[in-house]
Amino acid sequence: MEIILASASPRRKEILSNAGYTFKVIPSSYDEKISNKIFSTALVENCASNKAKEIFENNKNSLIIASDTVVVINNKILGKPKTKQEAINMLLNLSNKEHFVATSICLIYQNKILTRTQKTFVTFKKLTIDDIEKYIENKKPFDKAGSYGIQDDGFDFAIKINGDLDNVIGFPIKLFEKMYSEITNYFF
Repeated sequence: MEIILASASPRRKEILSNAGYTFKVIPSSYDEKISNKIFSTALVENCASNKAKEIFENNKNSLIIASDTVVVINNKILGKPKTKQEAINMLLNLSNKEHFVATSICLIYQNKILTRTQKTFVTFKKLTIDDIEKYIENKKPFDKAGSYGIQDDGFDFAIKINGDLDNVIGFPIKLFEKMYSEITNYFF
């Protein structure tokens, strides 16, 4: 069975590859538009499923994997920052507080669709503006929800993680493997 990852995320590719999966990448062009909205599981799952459905249209015999990860504080979704100031504001908002990261995964195979979401809670230490500016300058977090990558070298903002670290990175591999087993056992 051919597997297609509907994402250009280097983090998702790395996690799937490290877990031993062989797949090809066809990034979805679905426009998420969920930043600054009130979080709901349905909103994030809908985004992941729309990405998967777009790629499934031209790849009906493949297993499609799509995912969407959001950072949420005070029930508000933080997207990917467009400017340095937006990144600064997001990180200041996360400073000295707990937030959660939610990742939805959607699998489509032979018209069967599975969608699940996992949450991980993360607490940041109190950040100074200097901490934030150095991080932004060195890591350029403009392709990351919430303006940070917990896997970045030297990242020390998180003082507590309650849940799956891979989820915070952007792809909860254990959840995916359960879903993969469920969808493949359905057909084989």
